[in-house]
Amino acid sequence: MKKILVSYTLPEAGLKPLKQYFDVIYPTDKSSFSREEILEKIPEVDGYLAVNVSVDADVIDAASNLKIIANYGVGYDSIDVEYATQKGIIVTNTPTAVTEATAETAFGLMLSVLRNITYCDRKLRSGDSDSIWGMLQQHTGHSLYGKTLGIIGLGRIGQAVARRAITFGMNILYYQRNRLFDHFEWQSSARYVSLDELLKQSDVVSLHTPLTESTHHLLGATELAKMKPSAYLINTARGPVVDERALIERLQTGKLAGAGLDVFEEEPHIPDELLQLENVVLTPHIGTETIEARIAMAHEAVLNLVTYFEGTTPPHKVN
Repeated sequence: MKKILVSYTLPEAGLKPLKQYFDVIYPTDKSSFSREEILEKIPEVDGYLAVNVSVDADVIDAASNLKIIANYGVGYDSIDVEYATQKGIIVTNTPTAVTEATAETAFGLMLSVLRNITYCDRKLRSGDSDSIWGMLQQHTGHSLYGKTLGIIGLGRIGQAVARRAITFGMNILYYQRNRLFDHFEWQSSARYVSLDELLKQSDVVSLHTPLTESTHHLLGATELAKMKPSAYLINTARGPVVDERALIERLQTGKLAGAGLDVFEEEPHIPDELLQLENVVLTPHIGTETIEARIAMAHEAVLNLVTYFEGTTPPHKVN
């Protein structure tokens, strides 16, 4: 029986199918293996279900018998895919399982920051309720209805966000490298525009692009300066897609109305300036953190592993 290393504890409902097919090595008395434990255990395994961990050249070199790295998540920037490819190791991800949960997080951030939901919650809990009740102008927010939503990256998650935006009565612009020549534009009335036009016209910009060399600081100081002062930025993609220092400067000076951020440049570190801003809603990279999504991610990762060891190409191979 093939041996699979799992770096982090998974929901039992997701782990159970893995045990049916493989000899599984996973943490039983703690949440995760340390890097040292991974380096110690990985030489004996055939597959690696990588959860919330970096897989660099040192780990790959230690994995003398490794055939496949099944990433538990859609983003695989924590894996040295190029080096794995050189070593003949397959890398896969779980793109479909995370779609709806991440789209929900993006919309939750959008609603929270535009309607001042978490701001009001903080005021009430702090005992400063006199500054909330009846003070209409102090916490007046903005409706999503009629606003223009600019989606950067209209893949699975971007499209799921667009579907939700339709029900809220929003107008949709999108930008990515290639235009979608299918029924989606007709169905959603989404309009394909350049990145510059999207930034200039959108009331809300939502990021749904992977982190690559070409998307690192895709929104830097120059790009952020093109956004309306009344606009909001939502990021549930990857922190380094945005120049965090440039974003902070625009938020502090009122050149951007607000932001909803689930990801950050140097996680888990969050700059103090972001923590102090009242017009920012922050969450600790919880885009996929639902029980349903986590179980589905495990099933998708298992499917990648099973199909590979059955001799066929995994459905979500990324290299």
